[in-house]
Amino acid sequence: MTTPAYDPTSFKGLEFHSALPDFASGADNPRAYLERCLETVAAREPVVQAFAHLNMETARAAADASAERWRAGRTLSPIDGMPVAIKDLLETRDMPTEMNCSALAGNFPKRDNAAVMALRAAGAVIFGKTVTAELGGSHPGPTTNPFDASRTPGGSSSGSAAAVAAGMAPAAIGTQVGGSIIRPAAFCGNIALKPSQGGINRGERQATSMSTHGVHANAFEDMWRVAAEIVARVGGDRGGPGVQGPMSAPRPVMPERLIVLETAGWAVIDDACKAAFETLLERLAAAGVTLLRRGDAPEVEALEIAIADAGRVAAGITGWENQWTYRNLVDAYGDEGISARARNTLAAAESMTVRDYRALLREREMAQVAYAQIAGLADAAITLACPGPANLWGGDKPGEPLMRRPTGDAIFNYPSSMLFAPAVTAPMLSVEGMPVGAQIMGRTGEDARVAALSRWMYETITPVVG
Repeated sequence: MTTPAYDPTSFKGLEFHSALPDFASGADNPRAYLERCLETVAAREPVVQAFAHLNMETARAAADASAERWRAGRTLSPIDGMPVAIKDLLETRDMPTEMNCSALAGNFPKRDNAAVMALRAAGAVIFGKTVTAELGGSHPGPTTNPFDASRTPGGSSSGSAAAVAAGMAPAAIGTQVGGSIIRPAAFCGNIALKPSQGGINRGERQATSMSTHGVHANAFEDMWRVAAEIVARVGGDRGGPGVQGPMSAPRPVMPERLIVLETAGWAVIDDACKAAFETLLERLAAAGVTLLRRGDAPEVEALEIAIADAGRVAAGITGWENQWTYRNLVDAYGDEGISARARNTLAAAESMTVRDYRALLREREMAQVAYAQIAGLADAAITLACPGPANLWGGDKPGEPLMRRPTGDAIFNYPSSMLFAPAVTAPMLSVEGMPVGAQIMGRTGEDARVAALSRWMYETITPVVG
């Protein structure tokens, strides 16, 4: 099943901030807004399958309470009444947290993740848990791409990206260790923030050193406000300040210079995607942005070399840090507790030594040093957010080897995770009638500036229809 070809010049996703004047005047209200979202869920969920759980009763009560606050002029925040979907890795007090893992079927801790608690305090309406790849890894759930059901929505924040793209929610929370916010957002045409490492308080999910919470949305204003309202209440990870900046989306800022990062992905993208990205770069240059590439400065070349094997480094570090969780599940539930893909990840991690892990940490540290060396050369870096349109995915075939990367290749996403850098992706391209994102990546702690630069690109540069 397919929908009309995606066109970034005309596609208009569901927004929330634009509804606020009608809330204030009484022409609309959060309960009616929620019901429209639920109507879309009813219409599209049978094919898209973005949700692992829905809690309509609690959501409707929350929306009614928000509507009363709007009537009384006592709103809790600019996201009061916003329906927000939560990736099913984060705990929620009123819905199970099963992580798309058979060993965790029925897991219902009945407590809120820090970010979820903050959203409720801001008046947001938590109405569903979105499908994740198993345990936030690479084994897919049932979610399909909203623009072509034969394709993946990406992973592991598959349901979050798909729910936003399908108009089921104006915003959703995702998480990323390697590429699990930016890639699915790019595959589904979202605007998304992967903040600086530790930028949004992860609550109970701080077991891995590269994991971050982030936001999927259809508008910069909605994306930024969700992140800002969370951080205003619970901050960032322990020991860090969290994302800093204004409470409303930063105003667009034109970059003077951007570094074009090819990354290891340049060798694997197809000609159509490469040509579309080059056209985008030409449009940026025509608008007055100076572009630096690896041959233009030794510091850029050194960074390209330092991140050339980012996928191996990220996978090794994360596998080592997750292995005890995986081992406990296998010991408790047997091989059926987690998928064959997860067991392969566990086997690779258990073949490592502490010395191997320390070597990977050193590689990551040296890449971060190389990244710091380019700070004075440009405002930020730009690269693709995915290596082309979402790949076809119809499930593993019995008797054949497991498909590699069924949720897509994170090759363009590993660098920002490895470097602890903030990244924002915007739907600037279409290839084969499907979304392809371009991401701006900045210096750690400069999330607001990265959002401002990305917003300028999104609002000023005509997207490329390939």
